[in-house]
Amino acid sequence: MSKFHKVENLTFKDDTMVLKIDDVEYSFNLQNVSELLLHASKSEREHFEISSSGYGIHWSLLDEDLSIDGILGISHNPPNPIKEKSFA
Repeated sequence: MSKFHKVENLTFKDDTMVLKIDDVEYSFNLQNVSELLLHASKSEREHFEISSSGYGIHWSLLDEDLSIDGILGISHNPPNPIKEKSFA
């Protein structure tokens, strides 16, 4: 499995989510990221799982998912599908 991002050190400080993505620390205002996380309790915010591929973060108590590309404002394009050759 390929890894999209290296995601570490996710913490919250007031209404800000701080995390390290690909060795760079980012701070995100929760108003711009997720209304659910903005209004969640401390225990709800702290109960999360980072996907092993580094694709996203899931908060099961809130049923909330954030993609890393989405919060960074980027997109990955999938590779072109392999075309089958026809042998006639």
